[in-house]
Amino acid sequence: MPVLSLTVRLVLASQSPARLRVLRAAGIDPVVRVSGVDEDAVAAALTDPAPADVVVALAEAKARAVLGDLDADVLADAVVVGCDSMLHYGGDLVGKPATPEVARERWAKMSGGTGELLTGHAILRVRDGEVVDTAGGTESTTVRFGNVTPEEVDAYIATEEPLAVAGAFTLDGLGGWFLDGVDGDPSSVIGISLPLTRRLLSGLGVRVTDLWRSTR
Repeated sequence: MPVLSLTVRLVLASQSPARLRVLRAAGIDPVVRVSGVDEDAVAAALTDPAPADVVVALAEAKARAVLGDLDADVLADAVVVGCDSMLHYGGDLVGKPATPEVARERWAKMSGGTGELLTGHAILRVRDGEVVDTAGGTESTTVRFGNVTPEEVDAYIATEEPLAVAGAFTLDGLGGWFLDGVDGDPSSVIGISLPLTRRLLSGLGVRVTDLWRSTR
């Protein structure tokens, strides 16, 4: 049984404001660092991966990339959390569309259908500047898309919100108007699964309740 820590700091290796909002709403004020990982290069280096393998590999790459940007006091006792989300739809695994044309094409296919939003998580347990343990996993949530008109899609794309998010939609933003519902963990669709993160932290000897701001 791992030794439970009372002093560990949580580092979020992500620039996602949605992930940060989820953690803060759940009582944690993380140290935030942006990884700058070349996601296409990481995915291309994998050999015949399953969809879940892709998002976990990307999450771990992001977590490891920020280690060099952390202060010594944080590295003394920390968990570094990396996340990556992609939509598995129609046999394809897709991330951010980046351009209006790609977003419009995806919404034409997704309208009225369902997809699986996969969020990969990787946590590095760090003590005295060294990674001493790791944990990883994937949360899959079914997303049910509403029947969306071309005019609604154009208006949504004009906001630029769908261009920078996995699957070209959000649950907690403007995209929420166009979803009929989700089956599974909604926090995973936003970008970081609280249930999975708690389980992974526990496996590394860290109680999530000890990370809450009210306990410090």
